[in-house]
Amino acid sequence: MKLSDIRIDYALKSLDIVDVAAEPLIQFKVWFEEAVASKVLEVNAMNLSTVKENGYPNSRIVLLKGIDHGLVFFTNYESEKGKELANNPKVALTFFWPELQRQVRFLGKVEKVSRKESNDYFFSRPFPSQIGAWASPQSQVIPNRTFLEENEKLYLEIYEKEEIQRPPHWGGFRVIIEEAEFWQGRPSRLHDRIRYRQQSDLSWKLERIAP
Repeated sequence: MKLSDIRIDYALKSLDIVDVAAEPLIQFKVWFEEAVASKVLEVNAMNLSTVKENGYPNSRIVLLKGIDHGLVFFTNYESEKGKELANNPKVALTFFWPELQRQVRFLGKVEKVSRKESNDYFFSRPFPSQIGAWASPQSQVIPNRTFLEENEKLYLEIYEKEEIQRPPHWGGFRVIIEEAEFWQGRPSRLHDRIRYRQQSDLSWKLERIAP
């Protein structure tokens, strides 16, 4: 099959500006709950785009772990994305839920979550994941797989004898949203797109934009 022959006609739902919430995070919660109810695969997986020092965008999938006045995820602060966020806090996020023919995009800036929030989440993780946060020098060049396995063994031995602590280089970021777009697939590629833009008084301007 040729790539040009691959196509899906979207016709599940529609999206109108009069039907969405006045604020993007409220609307996101509605869609997220619908995605959970629909058993969307990896429903909290999101594409996080940061900016490298050379100006190139840099994207990867991370997992959403909290929705409050922003969107929260956790990582190694010394990883590639952690360093890029320290240098430039502006990010883009994308969720794609093909089962619902929906996509959500966000633009915003990150801030570190509190130590308590990082601790609370770290200690809620399974013990092997806690060990992994210590064992992996994320994004650094390593010689082989054995290096990771030996590191894991080392930290298992350490924390079998004492209570595990959260690594100081590991914690959360919160994305404070400044712009959002909700996309609903429609027939003939005439998709519904509703954009939110935050104004200087912190209110939200809603607009329908062409597909």
